[in-house]
Amino acid sequence: MTGAAAVLWDFGNVLVDWNPRRLYTKLIDTDAAVDDFLGGVCTMAWHEAHDRGVPMAENRRALIAAHPGKEALIRAWDERWPDMFNGWVEGMQALVSELEQAGVPQYGLTNYPAEKMSHLVTILPAIARFTDVIVSGDEGVIKPEPAIYAITRQRIGLDPARVIFLDDREVNVAAAREAGFQAEVFTGATAARLTLRARGLPV
Repeated sequence: MTGAAAVLWDFGNVLVDWNPRRLYTKLIDTDAAVDDFLGGVCTMAWHEAHDRGVPMAENRRALIAAHPGKEALIRAWDERWPDMFNGWVEGMQALVSELEQAGVPQYGLTNYPAEKMSHLVTILPAIARFTDVIVSGDEGVIKPEPAIYAITRQRIGLDPARVIFLDDREVNVAAAREAGFQAEVFTGATAARLTLRARGLPV
């Protein structure tokens, strides 16, 4: 197994606990109605536009026109964005801190709305100290598209074979491997620690 010189992190549900249901269970009475709303109105396919850099205020217009009775709920995606979060994924704050203290370069590669990054830094202040963070909303492309991995390779400036990438989605991991990175599916802090340790990192 090739050693690693740096770590590249996905953010959502790797470093930060994010789930839209956390917000909408506060706003909608039943689990079934939450499922219907997230499955048919504010879907992940709709949210993908935010990750590509489309402003939330712009992206919601057509959705509100299609579902005028749900305007307040649609606006809540933007206006109550922080209510979708619950801080660090368990165990990950300590792991990131140990790598930082050991001087291991850390990077981020996240599908994330650029307009919401300042909020994320308030939750995870350690990411402001990463060597670099590649945000899909700034770049206009998302994982698993090859272009965002090419951007990441250029920005990091290291041999990608010496960079270990952890992401919670297999499709993103597969694309990273195609781009030359070491990559593994994130399944929790314990497994991540073992993955990094197996590649010679001091955790």
